[in-house]
Amino acid sequence: MAELIDGKATSLRIQDEIAAEVEKIKSNGGKVPHLAAVLVGEDGASLTYVNAKVKACERIGYGSTLVHLPQDTSEETLLAKVEELNNDDDIDGFIVQVPLPPQIDEQKVVDAIMPEKDVDGFHPSNMGKMVLGLSGMVPATPKGILMLMEKNGIETEGKHCVVMGRSQTVGTPVSVLLSRKKTPGNCTVTQVHSRTKDIADYTRRADLLVVALGVPEFVTGDMVKKGAVVIDVGIHRVEAPERKSGFKLKGDVKFDEVEPIASRITPVPGGVGPMTIAALLHNTLEAARNK
Repeated sequence: MAELIDGKATSLRIQDEIAAEVEKIKSNGGKVPHLAAVLVGEDGASLTYVNAKVKACERIGYGSTLVHLPQDTSEETLLAKVEELNNDDDIDGFIVQVPLPPQIDEQKVVDAIMPEKDVDGFHPSNMGKMVLGLSGMVPATPKGILMLMEKNGIETEGKHCVVMGRSQTVGTPVSVLLSRKKTPGNCTVTQVHSRTKDIADYTRRADLLVVALGVPEFVTGDMVKKGAVVIDVGIHRVEAPERKSGFKLKGDVKFDEVEPIASRITPVPGGVGPMTIAALLHNTLEAARNK
């Protein structure tokens, strides 16, 4: 039976460390960090996620602002709001929650966010700095994954890591970060994706498997090496009529099959999700300090 890597408990531990920093800032008469989130429309998952961020800010003593715009908001209106937040000295960092409605070009919005306030770490300037190993905002979910590994004593040096997925938000940044000459890092990284032939040939050789494909329960027991560490980044609402809510959450990994084979594994929910929030709060603290 694999040991569960508890992302929720790890996230709360990091939040407690940040809360202690906030207390120090307050006692020295400094400005408390302030995080803003922009939400366009009524996407259920996005609403849940943004509310969790607001609650986390309250918990650790940050200032927080939620800007909720209607579904039919124009690209021009959203870009004007981004510009307003860029110029608001009280706000240290902000995110624009994705996905955005079809009338808005996501990349255009990301490009408009001031890199110093881009606590999600998606601005091309921050992505470029990450690849070059320069200091900048590291994308929140990949940073959260590395924090999870570090806080839970997961060895990465010299390990063969297979990253499944090549998105700009998770797969590609994680593969870059784990190959760096740093801790966590120093992995030999193989990146596989939807066009990789015989994908299981690669996954079965992984000491560390990071799964961010976006396909529910794609990774089965026969795809995992005995004793591997498995990090499941996926989260999907799957219909479950027997439940009061009508759905349950599943990851990209078929947990029941993989858990007996792995040495350690993240659950869904309660694995990577809470770590994204911890990383976002950490990035906001860095943004406030850098000012």
